[in-house]
Amino acid sequence: MIVTASPVIMGSELLSDIPWWRMNEGSSVTDEVDQYTQPADALEDPPTNWQATIKYLGPSVIISATIVGSGEIILTASLGAAVGFSMLWWVLFSCWSKSILQAELARYIVLSGDTYLRAINRVPGKIPGPRKPIAWPVALGLIGFLVGLTGLGGLIGGAGQAVVIIFPGLNPLIAVGVLAILAAVLLGSGSYRRLESIMLLFVVTFTVLTLVGAVLMQTTEFATNPEDIIQGLTFEFSTGFAVLALAAYGYTGVNSGEIAAYSYWCIEKGYPARIGHFDDSPEWYTRANGWLRVLRADIWITLMILTCATIPFYFLGAGVLHAMGETPSGADTVIALSNMYTQTLGPWSLWLFAVGAFCILYSSSVAAVAAGARFVPDYLIELGFLNRERLSTRISIIRWYGLLAPFIGFGLYAGIQQPVLMVTISACYAAMMLPVQNGITMYLQRKRLPPKMLPKWPAKYLLRVTFALQVVLAFAVIYFTVL
Repeated sequence: MIVTASPVIMGSELLSDIPWWRMNEGSSVTDEVDQYTQPADALEDPPTNWQATIKYLGPSVIISATIVGSGEIILTASLGAAVGFSMLWWVLFSCWSKSILQAELARYIVLSGDTYLRAINRVPGKIPGPRKPIAWPVALGLIGFLVGLTGLGGLIGGAGQAVVIIFPGLNPLIAVGVLAILAAVLLGSGSYRRLESIMLLFVVTFTVLTLVGAVLMQTTEFATNPEDIIQGLTFEFSTGFAVLALAAYGYTGVNSGEIAAYSYWCIEKGYPARIGHFDDSPEWYTRANGWLRVLRADIWITLMILTCATIPFYFLGAGVLHAMGETPSGADTVIALSNMYTQTLGPWSLWLFAVGAFCILYSSSVAAVAAGARFVPDYLIELGFLNRERLSTRISIIRWYGLLAPFIGFGLYAGIQQPVLMVTISACYAAMMLPVQNGITMYLQRKRLPPKMLPKWPAKYLLRVTFALQVVLAFAVIYFTVL
């Protein structure tokens, strides 16, 4: 590995202006290899059948644990409670429209060996940083990271409210504090494999419970009928609840933070390492295309899980809470949401709901902290406080953040105690970041991917269409929340 301390000239071009895939043309100089993403001797041929592919899936499980949480049980159900079935189309759009961005950003990450923050720091337009100039998206991402801590507080606070349902009489703040301690113990190890196993249990549990609740609702007076479905697909948009709807868009399905986090889970699952650093050989292209097939399978699983878990919550919110005139808010958010079950299935289902709500919200908070822990050392690297080659230090920082962040979330919840408000603040910023992330992805693909590895035209144009829509929605967020 050769790392240059100053710009190197190749012909009339600066090295920094040359795509990494052209570095081997007439020169031995290559882009610096990050041992976090591409450790030595990790090359591996991709699986060739579904039986072999299954064991390489996993990032979808962790990201689903984050996705199916705040956006679904809090925001999606609250939106259904506010507007009824009229915005079913909006929820479907929120679920499906961002998966193309998730897939294409992950494509760049696994092929290039960049981390997410290293990638966005390659975008033109530097601004002053504490130690060195940084790209403007890094600054926006750092703001989003800090805002996201508010959402974390809402998640862990909601999980604590669910615990109080299971153990009546328990002080909610004590419950949230205990959950913060447990999360810190779990995440302090920094183990991807352990986290993947625990999140799998949570994901399966809450997905099954949600589907059972929605199916059993059809045996009650709140049953969904075809007219409700037709009404929900008429593209009606209630401006009176625009902030809630835009927040639901920001957090339903994959949000901008989860899209970025997904790239780190792909790294720790080993996709970039197995592909290896680009060398323009036929073997590299074969490995790359094979592991991209695994990546696409993993993303399809994400989409299936979030759809199966999201739509039932909207139906429960629209069919039950809206009919009751119940709008979840404040310290009793989870109690209000429990009516989705108790009013349809009977008082006994309170425990069913509490267990499901706990699984959803706590898995979301744990996965959110784990993802944030991967961002922190990368921010320190890009801001100039940490050397990229100090892999052991990076791992230590991941563990320390996992220990400390749950208590930050607890402190924020203790001060605000408004889960819906806290999640809404974070979700609105996430919605505004989506077009930024989309534009960066298109830029990086065009400038830094080998031509043979660029997305085919359907994906390329879908990315452009979603970019235009996300720009409009970002301005809508600014209009309804600020102006």
